[in-house]
Amino acid sequence: MAGELTHFNAAGQAHMVNVGGKAETQRSATAQGDIRMLPDTLRLIEGGSHKKGDVLGIARIAAIMAAKKTSDLIPLCHPLPLTAVEVEFSIDRVKSTVRCSVTCETFGRTGIEMEALTAVQVGLLTIYDMCKAVDKGMVMTDVRLVEKIGGKSGHWTMAAPAATLSTSPLI
Repeated sequence: MAGELTHFNAAGQAHMVNVGGKAETQRSATAQGDIRMLPDTLRLIEGGSHKKGDVLGIARIAAIMAAKKTSDLIPLCHPLPLTAVEVEFSIDRVKSTVRCSVTCETFGRTGIEMEALTAVQVGLLTIYDMCKAVDKGMVMTDVRLVEKIGGKSGHWTMAAPAATLSTSPLI
């Protein structure tokens, strides 16, 4: 593990990191996560025949809203002026899975990873909420940061996993 935990002061108390002396730079982060469900549930989502409406369209809006509200949800997270939030969903019929991928961008003094990660999780939670009446056993899994660009640490990408999810873009 490189470095130290930054959200604790010398006395060990939680604090919000002072980013006032950092330079503003263009920053982006991409996160993704999956939700596994019954094949019949996936067919409802994909076919647009769910009685609650466009599940992925609503999940997209929820993800965007979550990115905008991240600092209200994560106690020591700085509020950031978002310049872009892109949400994409893809379906793997073989694994009966929907993948949510979110890229957030800002021009600021601190990273935007938390916004991307929060947006993914809320997008997946929204899918769960809209489909729980037909499938309470859905499993959200593998929420993770996959790329970060900007700031002092520069460009970071997650190493490619040995087995990748074969997805077909949906929206």
